[in-house]
Amino acid sequence: LLQPFAHLRAMRRSSQSGSQGTIRFRTTFHNTIYDVYRARGWRETDSDTDWDVAWVDTGWIRENFDNMHLEEHQRINHFRNHYELTRKDCMNKNLKRMQRTLQREDRHDEAKKYDFFPNTYVLPVDYGLFVEEFKHHQAGAIWIMKPIAKAQGKGIFLFNKLSQINEWKKDHRWKPDNPQAETYVVQRYLENPLLIGGKKFDLRIYALVTSFMPLIVYLYRSGFARFSSFRYNTNQKNLGDNYVHLTNVAVQKTGPGYDAGAGCKWPLRSLKLYLIGKFGVQATDRLFFEIQELVINSLLAVQKIMIHDKHCFEMYGYDILIDENLKPWIIEVNSSPSLTADTPQDYELKFGLLDDLYTVIDVENKLGGNVEECVGGYDLIYSNGPVKMDKQSCYTTRLGCFDDRVRQLKKLHKAHAKRSAAAATAH
Repeated sequence: LLQPFAHLRAMRRSSQSGSQGTIRFRTTFHNTIYDVYRARGWRETDSDTDWDVAWVDTGWIRENFDNMHLEEHQRINHFRNHYELTRKDCMNKNLKRMQRTLQREDRHDEAKKYDFFPNTYVLPVDYGLFVEEFKHHQAGAIWIMKPIAKAQGKGIFLFNKLSQINEWKKDHRWKPDNPQAETYVVQRYLENPLLIGGKKFDLRIYALVTSFMPLIVYLYRSGFARFSSFRYNTNQKNLGDNYVHLTNVAVQKTGPGYDAGAGCKWPLRSLKLYLIGKFGVQATDRLFFEIQELVINSLLAVQKIMIHDKHCFEMYGYDILIDENLKPWIIEVNSSPSLTADTPQDYELKFGLLDDLYTVIDVENKLGGNVEECVGGYDLIYSNGPVKMDKQSCYTTRLGCFDDRVRQLKKLHKAHAKRSAAAATAH
């Protein structure tokens, strides 16, 4: 699987001459991230403290980070309180608070932009409020319940009657004052998703935050759409069929007739071209720009409460649903998006995603500390303010556009070599 990237490794070896020693890495994963480290010629260490870069799970951060002193050069892949955006209840709380703050400050146009998340309640705390809301909706309206801290579709179920909640309460020995009860979020289910071939899908988009103070955000051009295996419907008898309603790969690959070779993903660029063919360039570009705005606004909602640390960065995996009116909705944000590839195409995407990430982070100081507007497949979309596209472009965002990352990296390193040579001559 590493063979397709032999040209990148060769290019990297030629540019590594003269670098200060070998980078040491520490990771709790043995998947694509491990391959990227090895392809870069970096050396593995099992030390919990003596490393240059670390890619660890959130549990490791929780157990170790507060007791560590990081050296100036060390970089690690999570912020201390990453969960403010990636835990479902915290995300909902922070988005609602940002919306209310903007309304109080009479910044109503900005507040209106926070309409990308469905009505949400946290149970058991908000159970009374939820029941009142439930009663105001027409009979048969569908709701979805999700455990706040689980991933891959685990524990999710749909319902349209309060009696179905009562069954859940019994199953979980639930009591309003029981602190041991597992916390869930309950939301209005988005019943009108855009369908392709009669099937539901959502998008996985990747955003890289290198700093929260100031906020610096890169968006990766490539991503993918994840499809359900069966045609979408909201019939009462199918509310419990996760193969119809959930697009998580972990769910779909357990379904009958799943083709492991083909998978259930479609490249983001292919989806964009399909949408352009069906809805036109202008409507599709507006949709993808709104997705980019959604990413930025969600990060602005947590910026002031994040514990900023210059040693940290975060690669978020955004799950986004598009409805039949071409409106994007945030489903959830993942702090540890899957890096395990299930097809060669998936591997190529994730290898490039992670390899370009470390070119942005620049632990080898090859870019001289510059904040570049384009690094491989990453485009800078926010640097203490929105980054505007070139006026000559016919698009307002590069999300989903052609990603010639290898050519761009060669161009980037060539430009930096020229700057370095000019600086050396000046001295």
